[in-house]
Amino acid sequence: MIPFDNRFLAELPGDPESANFRRQVHGACYSRVQSTPVAQPQLLAYAREVAELLELPTAYCESQSFADVFAGNAQMPGMDPFAMCYGGHQFGNWAGQLGDGRAINLGETVNSHGERWVLQLKGSGPTPYSRTADGLAVLRSSLREFVCSEAIFHLGIPTTRALSLVLTGEQVLRDMFYDGHPKQEPGAVVCRVSPSFTRFGSFEIFA
Repeated sequence: MIPFDNRFLAELPGDPESANFRRQVHGACYSRVQSTPVAQPQLLAYAREVAELLELPTAYCESQSFADVFAGNAQMPGMDPFAMCYGGHQFGNWAGQLGDGRAINLGETVNSHGERWVLQLKGSGPTPYSRTADGLAVLRSSLREFVCSEAIFHLGIPTTRALSLVLTGEQVLRDMFYDGHPKQEPGAVVCRVSPSFTRFGSFEIFA
């Protein structure tokens, strides 16, 4: 399959705590964490162009093994999942530690052209940075991200790419209109792809 070198993990300090519970993380750029397994992964869509960037065979992309990996139920050899620690501002004020609250990076791969790509699952369960959230995502928002990521890219606007959209076979409670009437919605996981997910907050957290 594709090779992983995980340079981010190799060259930057990590969280020594291996347990996955919500907490403040100090002096680390990431925490290793595993995705939460889901009941019934089902591939809804994948982007052929992105699969070609990663040099993933079509037969594999249309297999149940692909759905299992990109739902968070399995891993390819060499994957080393982690959530990033970063800070940031919210509503004009410094909010301190934020981090990947519902995103888990599966690893970094380099294709035959020397292009580096990070694979990241959104909605695959809680991390140390989830605060009060459940780390999950619903089909409604995941479908929007999958379609819009690829549309924006093809409009010539720099953005993350989207590899896959997988249904989890589970229901997630969400208050769609924030009116105090939450409802169950189909759960989903989208795989984002980018050369890097490092951001300003990755440096600000150490300031």
